[in-house]
Amino acid sequence: MPQQFPFSAVVGSDDMALALVLTTISPDVGGVLVRGEKGTAKSTIVRALASVLPAIDVVAGDRFSTDPRDRAPLSPDGPFAADAPVESRPVRLVELPVGATEDRVLGSLHLERALSEGRAEYEPGLLARAHRGILYVDEVNLLHDHLVDLLLDAAAMGRSTVERDGVSVEHAARFVLVGTMNPEEGELRPQLLDRFGLTVEVAAPRDPALRVEVVRRRLAFDADPDAFAAAYDEDERALTERIRAAQEQVAAVVLGDGALLKIAEVCAAFEVDGMRADIVTARTAVAHAAWYGRRRVLVQDIRAAARLALPHRRRRNPFDAPGLDEDLLDRILGDDEPDPEPPEPPEDPQPQGPTEGTDDAGDGTDAPTDAPPPGTSSPAGPGDHDLDDVPQQQDGPAPEAGDASSEAMPPPAGAHDAPGDQQPPGTVHAASEPYRTRLFTVRGTGAGEAGKRSRAVTESGRRTGSRRSLGGSDGAGSLHLAETVRAAAPHQVLRGRTTGRLLFRGDDLRVATREGQESNLVLFCVDASGSMAARRRMEQVKTAILSLLLDAYRRRDKVGLVTFRGHGADLALPPTRSVDIAATRLQDLPAGGRTPLAEGLLEAARVLRLEKVRDPRRRPLLVVVTDGRATSGADAVARSRRVAAHLAADGVDALVVDCESGAMRLGLAGVLAEHLRAEHVPVAEVSADGLTALVHRARPAHTPTDEGAA
Repeated sequence: MPQQFPFSAVVGSDDMALALVLTTISPDVGGVLVRGEKGTAKSTIVRALASVLPAIDVVAGDRFSTDPRDRAPLSPDGPFAADAPVESRPVRLVELPVGATEDRVLGSLHLERALSEGRAEYEPGLLARAHRGILYVDEVNLLHDHLVDLLLDAAAMGRSTVERDGVSVEHAARFVLVGTMNPEEGELRPQLLDRFGLTVEVAAPRDPALRVEVVRRRLAFDADPDAFAAAYDEDERALTERIRAAQEQVAAVVLGDGALLKIAEVCAAFEVDGMRADIVTARTAVAHAAWYGRRRVLVQDIRAAARLALPHRRRRNPFDAPGLDEDLLDRILGDDEPDPEPPEPPEDPQPQGPTEGTDDAGDGTDAPTDAPPPGTSSPAGPGDHDLDDVPQQQDGPAPEAGDASSEAMPPPAGAHDAPGDQQPPGTVHAASEPYRTRLFTVRGTGAGEAGKRSRAVTESGRRTGSRRSLGGSDGAGSLHLAETVRAAAPHQVLRGRTTGRLLFRGDDLRVATREGQESNLVLFCVDASGSMAARRRMEQVKTAILSLLLDAYRRRDKVGLVTFRGHGADLALPPTRSVDIAATRLQDLPAGGRTPLAEGLLEAARVLRLEKVRDPRRRPLLVVVTDGRATSGADAVARSRRVAAHLAADGVDALVVDCESGAMRLGLAGVLAEHLRAEHVPVAEVSADGLTALVHRARPAHTPTDEGAA
């Protein structure tokens, strides 16, 4: 097995190391999500974590890592005798690939034994292997929705239930879920985001000296991994012993009523949804106290827990940046605390943990004297204060999280402008609150990645039939047992079968074909010329695009942004999974100048050609947002229509969002839609609610007589 980079040798990831350690001390915390840019050692430190965790005891020979102390083990290999042999083994780090199939994650019928021996035997999947260990998902934001659903079920119930391919099995599946992601590649589904107990933002250090140390250690490891790891053996062993001591002590840490009240005040002030934040913060604070060898939860434990447990729970929509106002957190916790309780009686021994010298009485003067091991750090803030059984003091009403943000909110867009007011070229206008949009799809049936937009043949969804498995990647999919038997049955006499089991061959194997929904590439081609620069119009356009971006996020699409104004077109955002970045680029989009419509369509065609090479399975949907005018260059109108016809001939599905308004309309966007063979939608009808209102207005009113006749 290749040598892993030592956990204690990682530089500049203190918060990440602390979060990983806390969730292994108390697995009920719920795992860790690590968000960060490329090259920040996210995967390195997660893979190194397993090597510093204390070994666990399991029932010998059990495939499901049953704890010998568990009185009611949920293992298909059970029941076990009271004196069943026990063995010790390292904690497993199980990696879940983003492209894994459902049967590989859950487990399924052991195909080889079913076909060769006629035995229906369950083959455990990755969730079974990860029980009492770490389940690591790199690029977790790219995980298919049907796998996300499996993780949500297992994380909520602590067990996995398999009902497929004639197999009915239930086994324990309690694991520490660790996910890493690059936000530039797309955001995480909200349901799964909430299941992560802690979240950490990591970035490359900006201190040149620290960057030099990172490079020096990496080069030393690459040159001689064994020698480099040996230099950190003592630090790794010390870290393992400290984690073991904290795991043994965590059940004895006291979480008093005063500490619980502080946690509730913090969660209420930050306006988090539900009660999961309170529970996770409490568990994390207890684990943090155990990590520092304390017997009671103090203020600094709550501060550290809130910094890790609350940032991702404050988001209200995908375009809200995660984060925590630490000044507000300090004001809620307070720097001036009342006097703590008297010290504990002398006969109560001091805990012998990794942080000897810690004042467990919490007198507010002595912080832990030992320095944290490499890779972890103690949170900054006031001293250790005991919160239990002490009246809570407040100078006034608790501040609300919305106060600071509400002061920075701009006035409503267009509040002081007359409709049609032209702004100077380059003027930037903000969008209003996004709304629910209509569903726009790509025609036909695709075969792309699972999503929620267009019809497609996928690995999940409604079973529509079967096909022969040709092996390799083509063999992916769940076994269609009935069709496999039906394919083999006519050949039994020729194969020499007289009685007993059916005789199968490889070409009998059939896998199910399923129809579900796929995600698409939604490429926006936005007119930012002077004809769009009226304040009200640009606000309406940006709001419509922002709403479509939100819809693309929910449907797991990739998005791109092409803009055209003046004399050319720009690729403002190459196709990406990060809808957040697209929304940011949209907000900064200026307007003004001539309308080079043909150049915008040509740039969109170029981007689509490149993406077809990079990702041939993902079908595109081109969204052209314009009023249809073309005023830049000679023969501008004819050129734009020729390019549109060329896109239509290439089979590009398109949608034209018509931004023309006013009493005198030219209808040029509708003509463009005809050349693109695209759906033509006025900007006011992009909203699902707006379309419903139009239908209701167009429907003739019913009179009482009509209703009676009906």
